[in-house]
Amino acid sequence: MVSEPLNPSPATPGDAAAETDSTLPSGTHPTDPPATGRDGTHPTDPPAIRSDGTASTGADDAAPATAGIPDELRAAALDRARRLRQEPRFPGGPAADPAGSHHERRIRSFQPRRSRVTPGQQDALERLWPKWGLDIDGLRVLDLPELFDGLPVVLEIGFGMGEATAQMAADDPGTGILAVDVHTPGQGNLLGLADRNGMSNIRVANGDAIILLREMLVADALDGLRVYFPDPWPKSRHHKRRLIQPEFLDLAAQRLKPGAVLHCATDWEPYAEQMLEVLTAHPRFENTAADGGYAPRPAFRPLTRFEGQGLDKGHVVHDLLFARS
Repeated sequence: MVSEPLNPSPATPGDAAAETDSTLPSGTHPTDPPATGRDGTHPTDPPAIRSDGTASTGADDAAPATAGIPDELRAAALDRARRLRQEPRFPGGPAADPAGSHHERRIRSFQPRRSRVTPGQQDALERLWPKWGLDIDGLRVLDLPELFDGLPVVLEIGFGMGEATAQMAADDPGTGILAVDVHTPGQGNLLGLADRNGMSNIRVANGDAIILLREMLVADALDGLRVYFPDPWPKSRHHKRRLIQPEFLDLAAQRLKPGAVLHCATDWEPYAEQMLEVLTAHPRFENTAADGGYAPRPAFRPLTRFEGQGLDKGHVVHDLLFARS
């Protein structure tokens, strides 16, 4: 059965930027932030502030970028950076740093980024965040049956611009999707898609999925977990930042119900091999593929635009489906 296409965003003068931003340059990964520097920052990000009050340029950090500027200007820069970390970009919208400083600063598998938000995305964030959005603050335990009106709930970590998530929600209205990301334009886009297509089975969570799993969900809370095209962190020194690690699987196994499926997909061959290795070795997960290898792409996972572009270039996409034992 072919799914009806979802209604896209209505055209607005500012929405042309979204189409431009969604076209990735050759060699980038679907979940990579657009036009980031080598240090992972976006050109529109404020400069990082060191502990001594000087600004980091992200290039040669040996020379202070603000050497010789007055103390009051340094203090103003520090105050602005603090407010950017703490204040929502939009009234009533997702917080810039929802967990704040009350959780430990560990190695993260994601790079928060602030790209341009179109007028349509901003409208969705301001109207719908109080209704369908939540910040991952780590200070409360979510009541998923109440949040989703008793539906079984699948957690999706990383959803990009949300088109595939919205399609899965439309195809399966009897399942709730708790979709986590830190990309503000994508959050607004997914909320807008849900609103325009009359879908009430999506909730958008802003922040660190590890804090959500560890602090805000009870045992056996989830009926499934989806991790599609996570950042592969290709450099060897960055492999510690990859999400699919034994420690993550320990936590996921505690939150998944027995029999619930962890579904991963990647087009980065070395990461696929690592995923298969660590999942196969974990005592609480069992490969659903009869041959113990990769699984065919299930019909419920839509073929995304970026995935199609990769396939056209000869990339191989691997799906892994492991059931919690």
